[in-house]
Amino acid sequence: MTSWVFEGTVLPSGDTTRLTFGADADGERLPGRYGVPGLVDAHCHLTMAPGTNGPVLRGADFAADRLGELADAGVSAVRDVGGNRDVTLHLARTADDSRPLVLAAGRFLAPEGRYFPDAYEPVAPEDLLAAVESEIADGATWLKLVGDFPEVGPDGPIRGSKVSPSYDVTVVEAMVELAHARNVRVAAHVNTGHVTELIRAGVDSVEHGTALTERDLETLGSRGGAWTPTLCASIGPHPGETPEQASRRQARSEYLASVLPLAERYGVRVLTGSDVVGTVAAEIDLLVKHGLSVEQAIAAGSTGAQEYLGLSGAGNLVTYDADPRAHPGVLARPAAVVLNHRRIA
Repeated sequence: MTSWVFEGTVLPSGDTTRLTFGADADGERLPGRYGVPGLVDAHCHLTMAPGTNGPVLRGADFAADRLGELADAGVSAVRDVGGNRDVTLHLARTADDSRPLVLAAGRFLAPEGRYFPDAYEPVAPEDLLAAVESEIADGATWLKLVGDFPEVGPDGPIRGSKVSPSYDVTVVEAMVELAHARNVRVAAHVNTGHVTELIRAGVDSVEHGTALTERDLETLGSRGGAWTPTLCASIGPHPGETPEQASRRQARSEYLASVLPLAERYGVRVLTGSDVVGTVAAEIDLLVKHGLSVEQAIAAGSTGAQEYLGLSGAGNLVTYDADPRAHPGVLARPAAVVLNHRRIA
């Protein structure tokens, strides 16, 4: 197997160093003068695809193709936060150096009428703890709680714009307590002020979080929590959107730009997540445009996420010809990718 050598600047630290991948310390030189020790997609859905009535679940082949695309983009680790549990939990249980590492939450946890009908099996409040036990028994290291959602009809379309909590907060508290007792963490989808109650209930990471306040960040940060804002999904334009929808999207963007810089102050770990519409590179670029320093944004998509998720960047590297600190957009154009000590791109 060919050995590879990188000589250049490693980000986000900015250290100049020499890294060797393979047995030969004098291997071939990797292209690129700047490197990141693997990108992390912390909010990904490996088995979800667009459908007629909202997202639909796909199988193992779809997930394999998606992992291949992520690997080529320099992603070395993925946190899958909801999808086809049979596929994602199998990936999480199975070691395979040829693809990115997968952490998986398994199924979406939401009651009847509180998520896209083709993407989940409803879980009634009285069945939530049993569902949690099942996911953990099958290898979930995270759980995905749909904390709030608009009412959804049985045929798919969302009914109205009102977003309501999915479960009573006492049920959520019991779920979080059970998860933590099993050394499993909880990620919560939430886009309303209900985020305050969910943080008080003990959820570990907030997903989307378009209504987070400074006080929420202070509480979340006090116990080392995380926030994955998924900006590509939250503020990205949608085909056929109305002027009113575009205006609401712009308002969300402006609000997020006002609160994102506060995360660092309160110790909240910001993470990057592609959801089903974006990329880690695009997410890092948007984080910079919404108030994070370029070093903070790169950490959110690499070393910071690795630390929060208990991972290591050792053996992984994605390189670039130009300095991403000057031009974050170059993150979308890797010069080379090393995954688990082997060059794959």
